[in-house]
Amino acid sequence: MKDREENSMSRRHFLMASALAGGGVFLPLSAGAQNSMQMAVPATSPTPPAQTGPANVTLRIATGLVELAPDHIVSTTLYNGQFPGPLLRFKEGEPVTVGVFNDTHTPELVHWHGQIIPSGVDGAVEEGTPYVPAHGMRRITLTPKPAGFRFYHTHVVAGADLNRGTYTGQAGPVYIEPKNDPGAYDREVFLTLKEFEPTFSQGGDMAMDFLAGAPIPEQQIGRKADIEAEEKTKGYEVGYDLFSINGKMLGHGEPIKVKQGERVLFHVLNASAGEIRSLALPGHRFHVVSLDGNPVPNPAAVPILWIGTAERVSAIVEMNHPGVWVMGDLADDDRGHGMGIVVEYAGRSGKPQWVKPKPYRWDYTLFGKPGATAPPPDETIEMLIVKHNGALHGFNEWTLNGQAFSMETLTPKLSVHEGKRYRFKFRNASDDVHPLHLHRHSFELVRVGGKPTAGVMKDVVMLGGFQEVEFDFVAYNPGPTLFHCHQQLHMDFGFMQLIEYV
Repeated sequence: MKDREENSMSRRHFLMASALAGGGVFLPLSAGAQNSMQMAVPATSPTPPAQTGPANVTLRIATGLVELAPDHIVSTTLYNGQFPGPLLRFKEGEPVTVGVFNDTHTPELVHWHGQIIPSGVDGAVEEGTPYVPAHGMRRITLTPKPAGFRFYHTHVVAGADLNRGTYTGQAGPVYIEPKNDPGAYDREVFLTLKEFEPTFSQGGDMAMDFLAGAPIPEQQIGRKADIEAEEKTKGYEVGYDLFSINGKMLGHGEPIKVKQGERVLFHVLNASAGEIRSLALPGHRFHVVSLDGNPVPNPAAVPILWIGTAERVSAIVEMNHPGVWVMGDLADDDRGHGMGIVVEYAGRSGKPQWVKPKPYRWDYTLFGKPGATAPPPDETIEMLIVKHNGALHGFNEWTLNGQAFSMETLTPKLSVHEGKRYRFKFRNASDDVHPLHLHRHSFELVRVGGKPTAGVMKDVVMLGGFQEVEFDFVAYNPGPTLFHCHQQLHMDFGFMQLIEYV
């Protein structure tokens, strides 16, 4: 297994060197103009009626400042003038009304990630959700479900504009209180991981071989594409200069103060626009109890959390190793630029300590039902993922079964029937890790990297480079439904699919 720290450093140095050597990256107008493109709206998704009366929650979208550190203050678009956005605690099954005000000059969307709600309020214009107009507002009502750790974020096309979409600070945690909660912990701590100051450069793929699993035969497709790309300029990638947890760089926020013997439930959200994150706390283990807010059938302790873009992990840590520690990313470069937070035991002081853990491969099947298999599907749908280097004005184009998604026509589309069980089989003919996300539904993992599993319910799953993953979903929530890679750069340049009920 390659050392991710070295891979991360080499990629970031490559991006920085490329930008310095070329004086930055020229972004063609045609790529940047994607924000203003006309988008078709599904005729099958009616516009939700306007809501009246007071709102239970108010979200205000506006430009603001985030003080990551005294010498690193960034300007970006925020919810309620803060990052992360306010923690919203809802009760499962109890309707809430949200007033969304947009103080910016461009239309916006708020996506309620991980919730089983109608298309008209889910927050994706491809599904028929109306925009929140510039300098306008929308009031929506939704019934929060299912219980667990969810989040909200913008869902607009960014294209070549690094001041739009998930490159901004528009993200906040949601916790939907379950009707019955055993509460086998002393307290909760919410952590939102996020990078700031994104920049474009060309090339510099980051090897990400931390996922357990065997390679697929189709890797020769990706290898051939990479060889061809060496003969010309590779497509644009995004790198970052500043990293944070809860809006603070390592050493500049309040430490997490704990007592020996405490059981702390950490809810960790990766709110990145496209980075995969790792998290370790020296001398401690994470007892994973839920993934993407859904309880796992087989809770298990791991030394490192690997968290894909938009994934959430809830894990209990027993505080049994007194000291002052750095909980942070394995990559020295990322941690050194802020991706960490201090954990301080009562009665302890001194410089926070970091001890690099041994390499560890993340395996979703560890949390599944031992020996169980998922029920047979009504239909299996196979998807081959291919990258075309630099094909779209210098940006990589992503295709599913040979087709890139069109924002103008909202095609290609998949048709499903209510009540049927569908198995999606993805083969990744690229070396990129893809966090695959399905809106408005949860899905069950049935095979990851060649290993069968059952019982793990998610809404995002990482698909490793040159690997495969299979998941099942039951079509139980009628309405246009979006599927996409949660990396903003991949989603904007072809990696999407619209699912329609027929």
